Amino acid sequence: MKAVHVDLGEKSYNIYIGEKCLADLPRLLTGVSPDSVSLLVSDELVFSLYGEEVLEILHSAGFKVEAAVIKGGEGCKNLTTLDWLYEQMITRGLDRSSTVFTLGGGVVGDLAGFAAASFMRGIGFIQIPTSLLAQVDSSVGGKTGVNLPLGKNLVGAFYQPGLVLADVSLLNTLAEKEYKTGLAEVIKYGVIWDGTFFDFLETNRERIKARDPKYLIHMVQRCCEIKAEIVSQDEKESGLRALLNLGHTFGHAFEALTGYKQFTHGEAVAIGMVCVARLAEKLGTMTAAEAGRVVDLIQNYGLPVHYGNLPADDIVVRMRMDKKSTAGKIKMVLPTGIGSSEVTAGITEEQIKSVLS
Repeated sequence: MKAVHVDLGEKSYNIYIGEKCLADLPRLLTGVSPDSVSLLVSDELVFSLYGEEVLEILHSAGFKVEAAVIKGGEGCKNLTTLDWLYEQMITRGLDRSSTVFTLGGGVVGDLAGFAAASFMRGIGFIQIPTSLLAQVDSSVGGKTGVNLPLGKNLVGAFYQPGLVLADVSLLNTLAEKEYKTGLAEVIKYGVIWDGTFFDFLETNRERIKARDPKYLIHMVQRCCEIKAEIVSQDEKESGLRALLNLGHTFGHAFEALTGYKQFTHGEAVAIGMVCVARLAEKLGTMTAAEAGRVVDLIQNYGLPVHYGNLPADDIVVRMRMDKKSTAGKIKMVLPTGIGSSEVTAGITEEQIKSVLS
């Protein structure tokens, strides 16, 4: 089992990555009280696959853990489900020494993480991510929250887990579409930070697509190392952490304009990365050959590279609404080669439209 340390002073924690390592969980729980009732939060699908196994592992080690199972999906990440979760925490007898375990993808982690952050002003929180997207991105870095009717992730908190256990064998039951969604974020790390890792993704494409555990462990570990390095320097996204939003300014526009129904988040980000690679080429921060490698890698992993027939004017309007933009000027992350990137401000409408075709 590999370990990645996230250095945040008193809030530091480890991410453990391995294959078939759920049974190792009890020995890692040095800060979890066996005397207090804890709660395992999962969704219906994941709990049906792994919930009883995790409960048995924890119960056998002497931990008092009960389960709270939500329906699942982005539609559950709201105040109604959060209120239900608070009720479960109260009626099951959780106290300030209790811990919330999350078993699931990003929705479960975000929702239950925020419940842990806010219940009794903060209780223990352990992440067991079961999707690739959660293992490499959403379970690392402490972002928790829920959606409101007027927008996504408008209520939330930065709240770091006690630890993250990423078991790559859990990815074997992940739907192909969801696996590819995670691969988009994996590719992002290579583009923004590590050209050698990008080379690894190019060279070992078939092994990764086949979910070979040896290659998955290295892949998840390197993604977590990169995010840990960034988060350790910028926990609350005041600067460097913004680089993790590569492709997201375009991607969020594509998601919103299609009602969050046509593309998964990863698919939208993949198309967004194609757009920023082409924009970087036009602006001279990336060569045509480098931009071509980015587009080819995205395509070769079976991800989409075009947004369809959305009007360019509508895309630009949505991009102006992005939280990174100021005074109507569009700000986004642009690659400056493969393995490096920067936040670029003042990108014009004409420049954006030049890559929307």
